[in-house]
Amino acid sequence: MRYFLLTLAFLLSFEGIAQKQYASWTTSVKKVSETAYDLTFEAEIAPEWHVYSQFTPDGGSLPMVITFENAGLGYELVGKAQESATETKFSEIFEVDEVFFVGEAKITQRITLLDASLRQIKAELDYQVCKEVCIRKIEEFTFVLDGGAIIEETKSFTDKDKELTEALILNIKNRELLEDVNQVEAKKKGLWGFFLIGILGGLVALLMPCTFPMIPLTVSFFTKHAKSKAQGARDAIIYGLSIVAIAVLLSIPFHLFDSIDEGILNTISTNAWLNVILFAVFIFFAFSLFGFYELTLPNSWSTKMDKASNRGGLIGIFFMALTLVLVSFSCTGPILGGLLAGTATSEGDVAMNLTFGMLGFGVAFALPFTLFALFPNMLSSLPKSGGWMNTVKVVLGFVELAFAFKFLSNADLVEHWGLLKREIFIGIWILIFVLLVIYLFGKLKFPHDGPLKKMSTTRIGLSLITIAFVAYLAFGFTNRLSLLSGILPPEFYSVSPTENDCPLGLDCYKDFEEGLAVAKSENKPVLLDFTGWACQNCRRMEENVWVKNEVYDMLSNDYILISLYVDDRKELPVAEQFNFKYRSSGRIKEIETVGEKWGTFQSVNFKSASQPYYVLLSPDMEVLNTPQQYTDAAVYSTWLREGLQNFEKTKQTAANSD
Repeated sequence: MRYFLLTLAFLLSFEGIAQKQYASWTTSVKKVSETAYDLTFEAEIAPEWHVYSQFTPDGGSLPMVITFENAGLGYELVGKAQESATETKFSEIFEVDEVFFVGEAKITQRITLLDASLRQIKAELDYQVCKEVCIRKIEEFTFVLDGGAIIEETKSFTDKDKELTEALILNIKNRELLEDVNQVEAKKKGLWGFFLIGILGGLVALLMPCTFPMIPLTVSFFTKHAKSKAQGARDAIIYGLSIVAIAVLLSIPFHLFDSIDEGILNTISTNAWLNVILFAVFIFFAFSLFGFYELTLPNSWSTKMDKASNRGGLIGIFFMALTLVLVSFSCTGPILGGLLAGTATSEGDVAMNLTFGMLGFGVAFALPFTLFALFPNMLSSLPKSGGWMNTVKVVLGFVELAFAFKFLSNADLVEHWGLLKREIFIGIWILIFVLLVIYLFGKLKFPHDGPLKKMSTTRIGLSLITIAFVAYLAFGFTNRLSLLSGILPPEFYSVSPTENDCPLGLDCYKDFEEGLAVAKSENKPVLLDFTGWACQNCRRMEENVWVKNEVYDMLSNDYILISLYVDDRKELPVAEQFNFKYRSSGRIKEIETVGEKWGTFQSVNFKSASQPYYVLLSPDMEVLNTPQQYTDAAVYSTWLREGLQNFEKTKQTAANSD
């Protein structure tokens, strides 16, 4: 009904009504201080007409929207624009209290200059002036400040851009449901997952040939130089904390990048060429672990750190820890590099993921040095150094070689190259792990390997586990591999022709308007699926949760599935490319690819940039339940059922109102 009335008003406005000025605007500038200005819009409103406030509630007539171009680039807005006196009246049509100006309107926005040379600020008013009908107006204004140079236009904003910008912004009902506290808990769980990955990396790093022998040497240093047992314990604890601090400090630059643009790392993470570079880096790391060359830092670094460690006291202990990190870099470098690369291409808050990962690495790496320094008698329980350490390095090299192809697969998926279809990816992994089995049986040698005189129990056990894993991979040519969901390419990305490229063979739409039209025609709710080609958790949800009978049946029969890929690098047709203008700041963003369009669509309408992100909507844009992210089948199934129940309630309410 609301859209019918607005459309009717729009059509009537062309019958001469819009030719008159029912709200006449002027602007003025007041200098408050050297850097602060008040920018004021004033309107004379024709008798019996009114202009809606920016604070009129949702669900009624469209509120006024004020957009200041380039806000945040040469100046910043101070709070919300202040309004003169308004009136409030209950609307029988929309059944809400509407807020509007009568007779006159005055709106003042205070700004603070960031660039003292700034002279010109452009703004746009998008408002409705109403009597029996409403006329929507969009007017542009220019405020000229004292002195300085006029800002040059950096990007144009045409009528086409304005039309496509408006089309991308939804008029959502029940918007309060989008505030979901469960998302916070999901992020916390994800952070601790990276912490555990970091611990695993730290434990593996301890088994490297250039790290493991350092444990007794370092502990001996503390026990011999400590004047008392208490001092030895204190120094050991400080040493361990220093190692943890150094590991965490490596993540600080990522927080600085994130403060520049909170979405920059997520954008980088799905960049095809970055993933190709990471593929090459992991190959480089793998061959280093095989023993073909060593990764070393400049000798001058470790020499300077070693001299600094001789100072004694807290500073000396810290530099001893830094020396350990630098000396062991040839072995820990590939592990740290893998952790950095893995979290840099992760989903969510990349900087915090990395910090928790490095925290876990530092804790695991520091713990043995600290424990053995506190309890030196435990040193006798350590195994002796030997060839087994080189075996650990080589095995880790095979693992890094396998994961290198995951990065290449990410690039292949987002760019649609078609190089690493699912079966080809599985075949490459089978080849890599078959070579690992051959190595474990002593039939394949690397530069630092000695003769294998006897197969140890551990080596035999690892060989059997690898053989079982190869058999499991081979099973994946014709079956689903749930344990590797998110690592392997999706099932529909196959060398064999499939009916569609939707998960599990479901019917899905990759354009919002197309899917919404189907939902309206069939009177079904929409499952809006914000996903990504390189999104691991998206694949896990599809292949571990969506496959459950109850969930699959609801997705297949009760919902219209709209899957929007935010990392799709395919260019939009030229006619669909445009400049998107943010209402809040006036900033303009170029929309040239499919992923840019749907990523902007998600962030603007749902204030989220993470995937997977699921929203349940009715065909008339009513949110049916709180959004859902990565979760288990029981929670997801209940969430879908609740959405269907709420949809039935909205239909019943609509029927009663008619």
